[in-house]
Amino acid sequence: MNRVVLAAAAGLAACLFFSSCGSSKSTSGPPSGLHQRVLASQTVSSGFVSPGLIIVNAAKDVLPRASEIGAVATPSFIVPAPNLATFLVYGSTATSYSVQVVNTLTESSTGSITLPGPTSSIVFPLAAGPAFAAVPSALVTGAPPGAIEVLNTSGGGINANIGVPGVQTVVANANGSILLAFNPDTFDPNTNTNVVTVVIPANINTGNPVTTTIPGFDKPVTAVINGSTAYVLNCGAECGGTQASIQAFDMGSMTLVGPPVNVDGATVGRLIGSTLYVAGNSPTNNACTGQTTAATTCGRLDLVDTTAMAVTSSAVITDGTHTLLDLSLGGQLFIGAKTCTDIGSVTNPNGTEVRGCLSIYNTNTGAVVIPPDNGDVTGLQSFTSRSVEYVAQGGHLRIYDTTKDVLQSLQLNLSGGVIYDAKAADFF
Repeated sequence: MNRVVLAAAAGLAACLFFSSCGSSKSTSGPPSGLHQRVLASQTVSSGFVSPGLIIVNAAKDVLPRASEIGAVATPSFIVPAPNLATFLVYGSTATSYSVQVVNTLTESSTGSITLPGPTSSIVFPLAAGPAFAAVPSALVTGAPPGAIEVLNTSGGGINANIGVPGVQTVVANANGSILLAFNPDTFDPNTNTNVVTVVIPANINTGNPVTTTIPGFDKPVTAVINGSTAYVLNCGAECGGTQASIQAFDMGSMTLVGPPVNVDGATVGRLIGSTLYVAGNSPTNNACTGQTTAATTCGRLDLVDTTAMAVTSSAVITDGTHTLLDLSLGGQLFIGAKTCTDIGSVTNPNGTEVRGCLSIYNTNTGAVVIPPDNGDVTGLQSFTSRSVEYVAQGGHLRIYDTTKDVLQSLQLNLSGGVIYDAKAADFF
């Protein structure tokens, strides 16, 4: 399983490629003069704007002057470093795929890393370390396509690629010493189950295995990691398997812990205290009970007590493929999905129902709000000092008042481009 293909040396000189090699912020402040910023990725839908990252004054929800950082073509999701000093911005065209590295102190692009194929999953566990991108189509010598690309975030280029056939998602523990890689269709014929691949990056170029496959799963798609325990989300029936569930996995001993806990659906999870919030769809328990809606099926949010490893409650949410969970100040859990059932039109409601891919769950009361907006939810950003949530939905950037679960009166006018993601560039 030690299929590691070292890439060619990337870049002739690290600091010639990147204008800044440091990962820590100085006290001088960024050029915008702002200290409470959100960067929003904007693609192009007309000739009036260029692709890039829009700088938002998130203290006042307004745009400053000269408020854009140039980025890759068609920038989409953003992956911040833990200290927020560096952002990785993924972008693609029909023939090219790249990760732009953005220095948030200088508010400038410092380089671009070319990927061998498209990705939808990048992790950046340490500010001064590498990032890891799951590229399912990456070519690996002597093995099926699929690799985790080890990205040099300070010097540019790819340091190595770790062969994981068809890998779609990668998650990391806190220090990046262990990665879990997911292709829900990887099958172990000895156990008739799917596998999760454990990756040890430090074993590259040593005699120790870099990858180890662990069987015993049912269409695993991702995991929520807490210390040495990973709560693996088995997508189950929603992904063509049998039963959605949560399976505890000890990464130290590489063993499954206890039986799986069955849930309605499991494509995304968030651990808050000892409660694991899990969203997904059930092929059988999908009625929109308690909601007045034209939607014929709905998704589910299940709450799993990780101490007892048992489901304690469930809530009805929108359908679609659930990909995002974010907790706002005050305990509102924003749940984002893609390819849901849009109902009505936010631009022409005509007194009828308007519904899209966003659900808001109150973790204090259990109440659910489905805001009247259309489209996929592709970005969520909360704050620890403000009762607002930035939501990228349907190509627009919305700002919600989380004390009322409604759009606040002040909204940004971002015309001409499609907003895909939004991430805070400062701690506030």
